[in-house]
Amino acid sequence: MKTFDYTITDAQGIHARPAGELIKVVKGFNCSIQISKDGKSADCKKIFGVMGLAAKQGNVVTFTFDGEDEDAACEAVSEFMKNNL
Repeated sequence: MKTFDYTITDAQGIHARPAGELIKVVKGFNCSIQISKDGKSADCKKIFGVMGLAAKQGNVVTFTFDGEDEDAACEAVSEFMKNNL
């Protein structure tokens, strides 16, 4: 199992467009990917779950990866977040 924390830097937070792009990134992996904020957790492969966390600029989100391709998934999501949010 791998995890990493990320502080949202985008002024609009995780809104519809980047949430949709994030879903596209994670759909290619077989492992379980969870995103959590303030004790609430969601399946990172479901857009309503990701948007339901209402992550705003300055919030810290935690990603948890568990499964056969967790290393590659962690690297891809980390890169996406740095480049987009």
